[in-house]
Amino acid sequence: MQLLAQHGYDIPADQLERDVTQSIQANEAVQEALLKVYRDNSPLGRLCERLVDLDEGIQEWRYRHVKMVERTIGRKQGTGGSSGADYLRQTLFHPLFPDLWDIRGKL
Repeated sequence: MQLLAQHGYDIPADQLERDVTQSIQANEAVQEALLKVYRDNSPLGRLCERLVDLDEGIQEWRYRHVKMVERTIGRKQGTGGSSGADYLRQTLFHPLFPDLWDIRGKL
């Protein structure tokens, strides 16, 4: 977000000052800025695409991790007291960069 703001894109203050220890929540104003990035700024647009690639790779890794845990411990409790594979399965479809995914149909 900071990089987009530094390049003159209108990013809401609450997004620039958000708690970075929390997951990013989709934001329509950010999505509008991202659409402008894709239209107007090829280098930043390519960077955004690399972030989508990274996000996709992490989601694939999460899936493989769930399958490995299921194969190894089945439905037993996971490390740190989690519910194991059930907990991991809940993380599968939570992208790191939801705004980049939400704009796919608008590009």
